[in-house]
Amino acid sequence: MSVLEFFLLIVAGFGGGLIGYITGMASIVTYPALLAVGLSPIAANVTNTVALVSVGVGSVGQSGRILLDGDRRRLAKGGVAALIGGIVGAVILLVAPPDSFKATVPYLVVIASVALLAQPRLRDLASKHVDKPWIWYVGLGIISIYGGYFGAGAGIMMLALALVFTSEPLWRATLSKSLFLGIANLVAAIGFAIFGPVHWMAAIAMTLGCLAGGWCGPPVVKRLPAGPLRIAVGIAGLGLAVWLGIRG
Repeated sequence: MSVLEFFLLIVAGFGGGLIGYITGMASIVTYPALLAVGLSPIAANVTNTVALVSVGVGSVGQSGRILLDGDRRRLAKGGVAALIGGIVGAVILLVAPPDSFKATVPYLVVIASVALLAQPRLRDLASKHVDKPWIWYVGLGIISIYGGYFGAGAGIMMLALALVFTSEPLWRATLSKSLFLGIANLVAAIGFAIFGPVHWMAAIAMTLGCLAGGWCGPPVVKRLPAGPLRIAVGIAGLGLAVWLGIRG
């Protein structure tokens, strides 16, 4: 890997980390960047997962104290769901055929994006079922499986789920999403580091950028208006679904 490619991956990592925190779609920047420097799809996938752990580290390091001021029991249960899901997703990627369920990914992202755009109405409908938090935990675990397996769009799915089935405001749901997705990515990354074809120079470059981008994410989101941001993320999610469909 050349010095220029290393530097470009740092820049792409910063953009991916910032976009990933705000929208949950870091992979729309980081994954193509890894392909562009010559990595195979599988190597780019596992390297991307390893690097994206730092987005959660950066954002939680910036504002993790705010999360601890909330419901710690809910955080612990969510962490367990993300942990189990990440392990299952990593195992699937390591043992299953490379293209196992990529065909479903664009549709999942479309569903999440539409849910985000319709979030106020969906939250009104879901408010009658707030006494059933198992929906949030089960959904979180399922999304974490996907996050450990492939990951593109997992953040927007998790954000949509949080905004519909919890009472958290957008900025806090975004921070929670980064924590839980970071946990799923971390356990998957450990498995990939041991058994997967991680390109370590690319992972280091991308990690440096993602860490900085994730660190800058929380203060940016807290200063952005919730309504327009939610709509922008939803529209961007639909764009991601189109990109994934064309690429797949």
